[in-house]
Amino acid sequence: MTTLMTASARQAKPADFLPLFGTDFIEFYVGNAKQAAHYYKSAFGFQSLAYSGPETGVKNKVSYALRQNKMTFVFTTALRTGNAIADHVYLHGDGIKIIALMVEDAETAWKETTKRGGKPYMEPTVLKDEFGELHLSGIYTFGETVHLFVDRTKYNGPFMPGYRAWETTYNPSATGLQFVDHCVGNVGWNQMEPWVRFYEEVMGFKNILSFDDEDISTEYSALMSKVMSNGNGYVKFPINEPAEGKKKSQVEEYLEFFNGEGVQHVAMATNNILETVTDLKNRGVEFLRVPSSYYTELRKRVGTIDEDVTSLGELGILVDRDEEGYLLQIFTKPVEDRPTLFFEIIQRKGAKSFGKGNFKALFEAIEREQEARGNL
Repeated sequence: MTTLMTASARQAKPADFLPLFGTDFIEFYVGNAKQAAHYYKSAFGFQSLAYSGPETGVKNKVSYALRQNKMTFVFTTALRTGNAIADHVYLHGDGIKIIALMVEDAETAWKETTKRGGKPYMEPTVLKDEFGELHLSGIYTFGETVHLFVDRTKYNGPFMPGYRAWETTYNPSATGLQFVDHCVGNVGWNQMEPWVRFYEEVMGFKNILSFDDEDISTEYSALMSKVMSNGNGYVKFPINEPAEGKKKSQVEEYLEFFNGEGVQHVAMATNNILETVTDLKNRGVEFLRVPSSYYTELRKRVGTIDEDVTSLGELGILVDRDEEGYLLQIFTKPVEDRPTLFFEIIQRKGAKSFGKGNFKALFEAIEREQEARGNL
């Protein structure tokens, strides 16, 4: 009996010590939050949600929260120098500081992750106002990036205490973006494995996919990547590291201009990529392009798909297939003057992978942009 119980225990699925239910919000530290918010409303179709600043009792910074379907972006600017927000923008340029994750218990999330080696960012904290109480905690991850744990079960305000509803007459229509599919981090030389271990040991993630420099390489550059996912698959973080190549890789360029490790891009899901990308292009969003020859053998490579290949080619949308279906994806050019942050638009039709079949065409397109900037 003892032997059978021991075997059964070994086969039992371990409990998830950090249940996550998706991305709560992503916070950007920027030089001008008002203008950044206007750009994301105009270009990407986000809607005004909430505002925090001197008028709400917050004296040292301003923040604008925007929402589109299940995605919330927050843009924060320091009002004075000599603080963490101003220093972050000076060093890195506009970039992502916080990836906030939905949890059922922020205090437990903090205790479980810090006892496993997570570096504390915010001890368990309760914020209160007339709408209830919001429970927060947080730890650091790669670079200066933070994972904030957010428990909203006792809060029903517009966003969080310290914010008020932000109502504007200018609210461009949404573009069909639904939720955060994944966020990609760039880390330094020989740092991918330590951060893989961090997500495994501190946050209980699994390495679900790995790509080496044979998978992700061109004539000139290469990188390596591992995809980390939490237990239910709601939160996924691919981690990129440079690899040796003839010239500077996109990850090396990012690390140089960001001055360190950080979030390279956010993938935003849509239910109709043709409509979404058409709308985004009409609003001025610029996308990477691959050669027209990419589409010549597309059906032979990926099989039958619902979309018209000519339409995909006109927009520059890429397609890849795995054992469970296919996906469609496209990548913007950097959305700032530093060649750092960009966005991916993705539609999954069963596929759970990340477009391995598109890597070569995509990275050659990135290299053409690097060469134009003089950074290849």
